Amino acid sequence: MSLRRRVADIVYGIYDKRLIQQAGGNHPRHVGVVLDGNRRWAREAGFTDVNDGHRAGARRITDLLGWCQEAGVEVVTLWLLSTDNVNRPEHELAPLLEIISDVVEGLAHPECTWLVRVIGALDVLPAETAQRLVTAAKRTEGRTGVEVNVAVGYGGRREIADAVRKLLQQHAEAGTSIEELAEVLDVDHIAEHLYTSGQPDPDLVIRTSGEQRLSGFLLWQSAHSEFWFCEAYWPEFRRTDFLRALRDYAIRHRRFGS
Repeated sequence: MSLRRRVADIVYGIYDKRLIQQAGGNHPRHVGVVLDGNRRWAREAGFTDVNDGHRAGARRITDLLGWCQEAGVEVVTLWLLSTDNVNRPEHELAPLLEIISDVVEGLAHPECTWLVRVIGALDVLPAETAQRLVTAAKRTEGRTGVEVNVAVGYGGRREIADAVRKLLQQHAEAGTSIEELAEVLDVDHIAEHLYTSGQPDPDLVIRTSGEQRLSGFLLWQSAHSEFWFCEAYWPEFRRTDFLRALRDYAIRHRRFGS
C-alpha cells in the first residue's frame, strides 16, 4: 500500500468517526437504496462490457449491508431490477439476471446472517431466474440479521396494482361485495398487501449516480421518507458516503407530511 493511500485511509477513518458522532445514534430503521450508475461507471472506467459495472456494483452490496448492520439498521431494500429493465434485449438482460441471481445466492450463503426477501413481480422474470431467487431466499428463513428486500422485476405502480388486486381477491373469496368493501376500504387495507407488508416504511431512501428522482421506487412506502442523493456511481459508493447520509438524516426534523 502506498504512503498516499495509507494517509488517505487515516484521514477518512477520522472523518468517519466524526460522522458517526454527528449522527448521534439517531439511525433509520429501514433504508431503501437505488443502486444506480453501474453502466455509466463501466463506460467511464473504460470497460467494453457494461456488465462489468454490474459485477463491481454487486461486490459493493455486502459492504453496504455490513455498514447498515453496524449502524443498527433493521431493514434494507435494494432495487436491483425494475419492471422497465425486464424489457431490455436478451443479450443485455440475460447477463444481468445471472449477476442478480448470484448476488441473492451469495446473500443466502450459510456464513451470512441476512434474512433475504425477494420482492417484485416475479412472473415477469424467466422461470429459472425466479426459481433461483425464491430458493435462495427460502434458505435464509429463521435468520435474525438485517432483513434484506431484494427488489427484482420491481415497479412502484405495479406493486400498488398487485396490492389492490390481492385485496379484491381476498374479499371476493370471503363473499364481500364491492359496495361493502368500499364502505371500509382505507390505506391500511392496501398497505397490508404490499410487497413489504409487515415491515416499517423506509425512513431514508438513498440514490446514487446524481439522479434526483425515485423512478417509481417504493412509491407508497416513501410518502414520509427522507431522501439523500449521492453523486457517486454505485460501484464507487463508500462507507463515508453512507455515514454522510446517516448524519444528514439524523439532523433533519421529520415532519411526516405536516
